[in-house]
Amino acid sequence: MIRIFHVYYPVRTLILLFGEALIVCTSFFLGMALQDRDDLYVVLNYEGGYARIVTVTLVVLMFSHWLDLYDLTHFSEKREVYFRLLLVPCILALSLAAIEFLFPRFLPGNNSVLTGIVILTVALFTWRALYGWLAQQPCFRERVYVLGRGERAQRLVNGLRARSDLGIDVVGWSSNLEGAVTRDSFASHLSGLIGGQSVHRVIVALSDRRGTLPVQELLQSRLHGIKIEEATSWLEKISGRIEVEQLYPSWLIFAEGFRFSTGFLLARRLFSILASALLLILVLPVIPFVILAILLDSPGPVLYRQQRVGRGGTNFYCYKFRTMRQDAEADTGPTWADNDDPRITSIGKILRIVRLDEIPQLWCVLKGDMAFVGPRPERPEFVEWLSQQIPYYTVRHAVRPGITGWAQVRYKYGNTLEDAREKLQYDLFYIKNASLGLDLLIMFQTIKIVTLGRGAQ
Repeated sequence: MIRIFHVYYPVRTLILLFGEALIVCTSFFLGMALQDRDDLYVVLNYEGGYARIVTVTLVVLMFSHWLDLYDLTHFSEKREVYFRLLLVPCILALSLAAIEFLFPRFLPGNNSVLTGIVILTVALFTWRALYGWLAQQPCFRERVYVLGRGERAQRLVNGLRARSDLGIDVVGWSSNLEGAVTRDSFASHLSGLIGGQSVHRVIVALSDRRGTLPVQELLQSRLHGIKIEEATSWLEKISGRIEVEQLYPSWLIFAEGFRFSTGFLLARRLFSILASALLLILVLPVIPFVILAILLDSPGPVLYRQQRVGRGGTNFYCYKFRTMRQDAEADTGPTWADNDDPRITSIGKILRIVRLDEIPQLWCVLKGDMAFVGPRPERPEFVEWLSQQIPYYTVRHAVRPGITGWAQVRYKYGNTLEDAREKLQYDLFYIKNASLGLDLLIMFQTIKIVTLGRGAQ
């Protein structure tokens, strides 16, 4: 796996992405070459041909990303992949037709665009079929042995087997050991498996290593070219979160990350101000209609003010457009919103789906109470309870809370203790790997989620 913007990506996914980018560029270049062969030099160099090809390539990659075509773990059947793949040139054709109608001189003539789309459709299907075949070849797959037993090792094995995009085959692990678990039994099983099969990597997933870790055998394996790694880092890589079970304070102290320089904090603050100001300008024309809809829908104030816990455990007031009845918590007190919550108004439900209720939080970002990206702020009543139930919960207050965050783009809306535990694990990953590149990635993912209406509550 390769680390980009402090997030790990499978090499295979990057090969798939760059391969398709090359295919799109080549398809439209061939379309121009076939239809404008006499004037190709002029079209490319003096009529913006290269810029148009690059623009179309970025648009195609964006459509593919929105259709989850670079996250093959979402699909159980190849037919669904090919169906969505067919949607890409169809959506592209409709989009280019609309552009041609609005801006007749923007696209090159002589049917070069149509020819490029036809070539692209055939090339995409051919490339995906070839990629799928190559990905299954044994010479391009890595053989892994998991050393360990118990729930943690089981989670690692299940995670590796579920991620077909990693190109990893789990050829064995210590679950089938019989009798007492000792260093000798682990050593015998490890040596026997490595001696009989070509193992490329050993991942140690022992919860208690005292008296059970086969140090000498692992050292010999390392000297013979086999990679030896620890399960914590791999669980972080494949899940994008840091598990709080069996997590020790020493790991948080000595682990790479969890450091915020003055320069990074200043750059992050400027980034939040610019992003919030730009978004506020874009949504400004919509705000009067939102206010009018709320006033006509139900009695009560337009804005809803609520105390939240911010950086360093300091409380602040968070503002949102009101989406519930005015007396929503009169009888129950502070409670999380539930599926089909009767307290939510009809207009409020629409505002939540399209995330327009979050607009007033931009003011909290400009004031400095929040950042644009970060862990979502929670109410003091819930923080006190969750801090008692979930270890390391207060670590999420090391940074300013955000309008969107890593947990929001990687996990569904949650309203239970277990959901809060899961979100904390994503928040810990974000805090450990915080960077401006990761913030940009989260914003890009947020646009996709909001556009497709995913994860709304």
